Amino acid sequence: MEGRVCESPGCEQPAKLQCPTCIKLNIQGSFFCNQECFKANWDLHKNLHKLAKSDVASQSSKKGCGLFNPWPGYNFTGRLRPAAQSATRVVPPRIPRPDYADHPEGYPLSEMKLKGNTYIRQLNEEEIEGMRVACKLGREVLDEAAKAIAPGVTTDEIDRIVHEASVDRDCYPSPLNYYQFPKSCCTSVNEVICHGIPDMRPLQNGDICNVDVTVYHRGFHGDLNETLFVGEVSEKAKDLVTNTWECLEKAIVECVKPGTKYREVGNVIQKHATTGGYSVVRSYCGHGIHKLFHCAPNVPHYAKNKAVGVMKPGHCFTIEPMISEGVWGDTTWPDNWTSVTQDGKLSAQFEQTMLVTDKGVEVLTARPGKPHTPYFMDS
Repeated sequence: MEGRVCESPGCEQPAKLQCPTCIKLNIQGSFFCNQECFKANWDLHKNLHKLAKSDVASQSSKKGCGLFNPWPGYNFTGRLRPAAQSATRVVPPRIPRPDYADHPEGYPLSEMKLKGNTYIRQLNEEEIEGMRVACKLGREVLDEAAKAIAPGVTTDEIDRIVHEASVDRDCYPSPLNYYQFPKSCCTSVNEVICHGIPDMRPLQNGDICNVDVTVYHRGFHGDLNETLFVGEVSEKAKDLVTNTWECLEKAIVECVKPGTKYREVGNVIQKHATTGGYSVVRSYCGHGIHKLFHCAPNVPHYAKNKAVGVMKPGHCFTIEPMISEGVWGDTTWPDNWTSVTQDGKLSAQFEQTMLVTDKGVEVLTARPGKPHTPYFMDS
C-alpha cells in the first residue's frame, strides 16, 4: 500500500486501507485513507462489486485465466482476451467539457456538422496558445500513465491514473463518452491496433501496451500516444516498436512544413515500415485537431493515398502511424471499439500533435527536454 493515495475525489491523503470485498474479487485498486472516505464513496464503489460478481458465471475455467468471454462463439485473431470493466469514471461538474460529454449517445455534434468538409482551419495566435497548453497537459498525463506500466498492473488502473491526472489539471479526458467510449483513455495491448478499452486484465511480462491520451482543456484538445514495454519484451517486439517510432519521426522531419501535400506523409511512413518487413494499417489515420477532437485534414499513413490539402502555417493535426508485424488488415471486436490485427500478430503505434509554422513544425506534445526520446528508450 506504500505510495498509494486515497481514491476519493479531491482527497490526496496516503491510503491506509483497501476494500476487503475488492481483494476477494481480485479487483485492483480501491484504496482509501480511512473509513469515512470509504463510506462516503460506497454508493459508487459498490457498483464495482456488482460488476465483478455478475461476471463470475462467465469466467473461464481454464487454469490461470481470470478473464471472461462476453461473446461466446467469437473467433479471436490472437491470444488477448477481454476482461471485466470497472464502472465509468466521473468528471466533476466544475471541469469544462466538450459537447459530446453529456450527450446520451456521445455524439460530437460540432464535429458532425462538418462531416465531409475538407477545409483546414489556420489557427490564430490565441488558438495556438490554447493548443500549446492542452498538449503540454496531455503530455503530463501520459507521463503519469507511463510510470505505472509494469507486469501485474491492470489497464483499468492505467485508466484511473489518466482520469485522475486529467481532472487534477482541470482537464476533461477527451475519449470519455466520445460516441459512448466508456473509459478515459485507450490501452491497446499486443495485437490490438488501437481503441482498446481498459479493463481488469493485468499486464503480463513481455506485453507491449500503447496508451493513448487526449485531454480537453479550456476548449482545446491535446492528443498523443506511445507504445511501452511491459517488463522484458522479445527482440521482435522491440524491433517493431522501434520501427514504428522511426516512422513517426521521419514523417515529421521530412514532411511537416508549409507547402507539403498531406498525401506525402504516407509515402514516407510506408517506405520506412517496409524496410523492416512491416505493414501499415489503412483503416485509421491522423487528423486535424483543435477545438474539435477530430476534423480535417485526414492524414493517411500508407503510400499512394488520396489525402486532400497542402500544409500551411497554423494547421494543427496529428500523425499516428499504426505499424503491424504481419498483414495490414484489421478487424474489430464485438465491443465495436477494439481494433485488432487480422492475423493476431503484434501492432504498435505512436502519435504526436503538431503545428505547422512559417519555418517548419512545432511538435506540441513532445517530451520536454527529450523531444526525440520515447519512453521505451529510457530503459
